[in-house]
Parts: sequence; structure tokens; C-alpha cells
Amino acid sequence: MPGRMAARGSSLQARKRFGQHFLRDASVLETIVDAMGPLEGRTIVEIGPGRGVLTDRLADRAGQLIAVEVDRDLAAQLRIRYALNPRVHIIEADVLTLPLGELAGDSYVLAGNVPYYITTPILFHALEPPRPEIAVYLVQREVAERMAAPPGDKTYGALSVNLQALSRVELIRHVPPSAFSPPPKVDSAVVRVTPRSDRVIGAELERRYRGVVTAAFGLRRKQLVRVVRTIASLDALQAEDVLERSRLRPDVRPETLSPEDFARLVTELDAVR
Repeated sequence: MPGRMAARGSSLQARKRFGQHFLRDASVLETIVDAMGPLEGRTIVEIGPGRGVLTDRLADRAGQLIAVEVDRDLAAQLRIRYALNPRVHIIEADVLTLPLGELAGDSYVLAGNVPYYITTPILFHALEPPRPEIAVYLVQREVAERMAAPPGDKTYGALSVNLQALSRVELIRHVPPSAFSPPPKVDSAVVRVTPRSDRVIGAELERRYRGVVTAAFGLRRKQLVRVVRTIASLDALQAEDVLERSRLRPDVRPETLSPEDFARLVTELDAVR
């Protein structure tokens, strides 16, 4: 997986079934660490430590480091490597099966070296409360651009809205294929996700919000009145009333709506259920 960290002298080869491409560029490693902010004494969760080069940098700073690795052989190598460091905990598991906040506690920072084929599920899994105070991911560049895209941008979509409703998303830097071994066929990027204190939707409506946004972008070429009629099973008059109360025009399309616009829409739709 692009984002895996390569250690010198390791004999383990990248495995195609895990999509492994090991990061070898020291400047990118430093970018990731810097983007996480002050780390001294803090709890850090690292997703996909691979061969441990980023882990080395984090272990020197962390009060506690929890590294989650799905590859059995890599996890075994990491356990040996950090056996004498009581602050480093290696967990062999699929990160999607672990409650990260419960594992780390209420206050933690996350570094995500994310497999490209399951990026979106991991991003939203990490947003389950309690959320990390900061999460820094190494992801496919195309995904990073979608995460940070503004309304109306050609890459703006359900991922953009759902993340930005809960978080501030910043694209930190691009990473070329040459930074990895073996090099992937796509560019990558470092992106920082910071939970918003002014989140646009309440916790009780998060699931509903995500469902409405995803459904709306499945109909992104339709006008909003048609979208609302379809996803909420409303007649034309009901849909127009919902949009009027949401302060949204019936003739616009989903890709023009901000996360705040969707929040008003979801609130009004919830009221007519």
C-alpha cells in the first residue's frame, strides 16, 4: 500500500495482496511528523507502520504509540524491533475491526498510511468518536484532492462533504511515485484532517447526513428538487417546501451545495420523516 514505511536492511518484500509500496523518502516522513504537531508525551495511533521507519520517528516522541499492522510478518518483525520499548504497542489486526478511540483513549493523534483500496472506509472509521485531535494521512493524490475540494470543484463529491462537515481538511504536499519502493502507478499526497469545533451537523444526525449526501451525489446531474423527491419519497410540493425551509433553490445541483447547505437540508428532511 502506498504509505507503507521502508526500513533499511529489511528482507520482507512488498505483498501485492495488501497493495504494499514502501515509503523511502525521508523528507516526506518529516512532513508527516511535522504536520501532526507537538507529539511529546502524547498517545499516537499509527495505521500501517509497515517496516517501521515512521514508527521510529514517532516512538522517540510519543508517550504511547499504538501501531496497527495487518501483515502478520511485518507485525512480527515490529514486535521484535520494539520489544525493549514499553511505550510501543504493536497490534496485528485489520484497523477497520478496532475501535480506535477506545483503544487510544479520549485524546490521541493519528498517522494513517492508508491502503488505497480501502481509503474511504478508514477515513470515516477514524471519525467515529472519540475522534483523533489531528489525523495525518498519506493517500492517493486524487483522493486527497477530493477530500479537500470546495463546492463546485470538479472533484467535489460525497467524500468532500461528509469529511468537511466534521473536519478541516488540508492538503499538505504532493508525493511522487519515486518516493516509494516499488513505485506505485499514481501520485500520492499528505493530507491533514482536524475535527471541527463548529461541526455543521449534530451527532444524532450524522448517519442520516452521510446517507443523504451519498444519495444526493448519486443523482448529481439532477436538479435538487428531483433529488429530494427521490431520496425522501416526497411529492413535488413537499420537496419544494423542504427546499424553501432549507433556503435552497430547487434548480441547483448537489455539487454546488456546501456542507452547511446539506446540514440545513438534512435537518428539514428529518423533520418530515
